Amino acid sequence: WRQSERMRVQAPRQTTMRTVAMAGALRALERDAGHLASTSSSSSSSSSRRREVPCVLMDRSDRALPYEVVWEEQKRLVESKCRELDRADRCARQDVLLVQHEPVYTLGAGSTTENLLFDEEDPPLPLYRTERGGEVTYHGPGQLVLYPILDLRSFEQDLHWYMRSLEEVALQVLLSFGVEGHRVEGMTGVWVGDAKVAALGVRGRRWVTYHGLAINVCCDLGPFEDIVPCGIQGRRVTSLAEVLAERGGAIVWGSEEELLKEAAARMADSFERVFGVDLHRQKG
Repeated sequence: WRQSERMRVQAPRQTTMRTVAMAGALRALERDAGHLASTSSSSSSSSSRRREVPCVLMDRSDRALPYEVVWEEQKRLVESKCRELDRADRCARQDVLLVQHEPVYTLGAGSTTENLLFDEEDPPLPLYRTERGGEVTYHGPGQLVLYPILDLRSFEQDLHWYMRSLEEVALQVLLSFGVEGHRVEGMTGVWVGDAKVAALGVRGRRWVTYHGLAINVCCDLGPFEDIVPCGIQGRRVTSLAEVLAERGGAIVWGSEEELLKEAAARMADSFERVFGVDLHRQKG
């Protein structure tokens, strides 16, 4: 395949949002989360200084968008920043996109199709091969995806640092809900117990990043059963909603939409802390 080739598409299945019913009180959650924050080392890698870097967050997380539309926007922003670097030593502005996607499978640039548990010529959902690293994954409603389009000259010119920082964003989001996540040595992403809750795949061009981080908040986990997620055999996938429900929860959410909205706000807050920036937030 050509790297940007779009594979044969079948109409997405519709996903019905479920009601999340969790017992307890907000004060209990905040107390538990505060205890975790005081004992966990996950917050220790947050940026210790504020960076004077203009950074705009375009928040479109209130609805599901076609993958191809957001992908093209990322590439347009990267191209614009690379043109700027032809005449300047660094980019004047950083951009971050926060979205949900319509149901879709994506492959990394070097992904093997052996992790597809369906006929690649007749996929159950749209299927794209992209430029990012990593193996196949699923995106869909109820999953928050953060796409930072950053010139790392204004941060750290180190992709390892960048990927660990994205993982830290996810760890802090989980912690804010009283859930302690962790990394797994030799793997990317964030886990709760033996289940993966956040995945990342990135690409850099002239130290300008694109693609990014996905956190399963309250998405339908069924489509993950048709792939080997991230190419990792024998490991299941979970969501924040599932973890909270399994643990009895510590807060009552009237709906998954409310949980998703709160998680989106906390994801932006965590990005600010970890990367040491102040986001200028816009709704798109």
